[in-house]
Amino acid sequence: MKLSRCLAVSMLLFLCLQLTAPFASAAPAQQPTINVYNWGMYISDGSNGSIDVNKAFTEATGIKVNYTTFDSNETMYTRLKSGGTNYDVIIPSDYMVARLIEEDMLSPLNFDNIPNYKNIDESFRNQNYDPENQYSVPYTWGTVGLIYNTKYVTEPVNSWRLMWDSKYAGKTLMFDNPRDSFAIAELLLGYSINTEKDEELRAATEELKRQKPVVQSYVMDQIFDSMVNEEAWIGAYYAGDYLTMKAENDNLAFCFPDEGFNMFIDAMCIPKNATNKAAAEAYINFLCSPEISGQNMDALGYSTPISAAKEYMDPEVANSEIAYPSAETLARGSSFMNLSADTTQNMENLWLEVKTDTSETGSTNLLLYAGIAVLAALVVVLVLMNQRKKKRMAARRNATGGK
Repeated sequence: MKLSRCLAVSMLLFLCLQLTAPFASAAPAQQPTINVYNWGMYISDGSNGSIDVNKAFTEATGIKVNYTTFDSNETMYTRLKSGGTNYDVIIPSDYMVARLIEEDMLSPLNFDNIPNYKNIDESFRNQNYDPENQYSVPYTWGTVGLIYNTKYVTEPVNSWRLMWDSKYAGKTLMFDNPRDSFAIAELLLGYSINTEKDEELRAATEELKRQKPVVQSYVMDQIFDSMVNEEAWIGAYYAGDYLTMKAENDNLAFCFPDEGFNMFIDAMCIPKNATNKAAAEAYINFLCSPEISGQNMDALGYSTPISAAKEYMDPEVANSEIAYPSAETLARGSSFMNLSADTTQNMENLWLEVKTDTSETGSTNLLLYAGIAVLAALVVVLVLMNQRKKKRMAARRNATGGK
């Protein structure tokens, strides 16, 4: 994936200064440090000539950014709920935004400090997770799909069922979080990805247990190295991250499975205990600039909720059918809803059951694979022993004149 260089550094800084003039006018010593908590590999950091978003924000405003990452919504929620660390900006997914609102963990935004909110497309406003647009501003949107290596997977790919194929045992990666993993099993079984029915969650659990012997490992950001280096051949992950992987390994391909897929919005929010709210709103405003959003998404591969940002993106990225699927493709997608506390706990318990499963089916399959490996090793040993025996016999014949 090519990175956009459509703005010179000097022009970028000029625009940054215009966007955040109130903060830029204050003395540097008076500027706070904001704590930003985001997904891993989810902001352009200056690599490969791309924009360093946090650095550009600091240069424009004097506000420093203490940036840390999480690997799932559940990890972020647990850290936030446990307290001890104050974050000024967090970037959860849609259903998690709804949960945080419900539990009174977010602060209402002062949109007077976020004038660039006007750039957010209307289709990304008034979402069911924040129907009155009080607590969140969209950062990115995207989809989940099936990533596979065409060098090793040569049959047509159109179903999540590929991730259960024993032919690819030890070469398949699965999400390491319950919501995404259960969604794939639920789609295969024809259920809603927002089901709260105990019998359907139990059926999805059994489906995930059946998959377990095929799974090399349960991963989040670890999928990058495994797929790029061809240590694994199949995995489920986010379309934006696929585009980053594809830039490193052209053998990778992406599929929107026929059974459907999750599509999501990740949004910028301010926790209730934030200590630098105005500075946090300045950060959110900065990321809503079309110039900044365009260059940021150009590097990430994710989809922007700001149509005007495409002007500042590499056309190859802006026109990608993976990042911006057709309406026909998107019609097969569905979004996560915030589940009840009882269902969420039930799913987490069932997910633990999947990951610690030592059922007869799983054990039998694992023993089968181990048995095949042992048998193959024995065959090699027998062949080597036979070869050595023949060499000894030939040496004896030579020593006795061929008798």
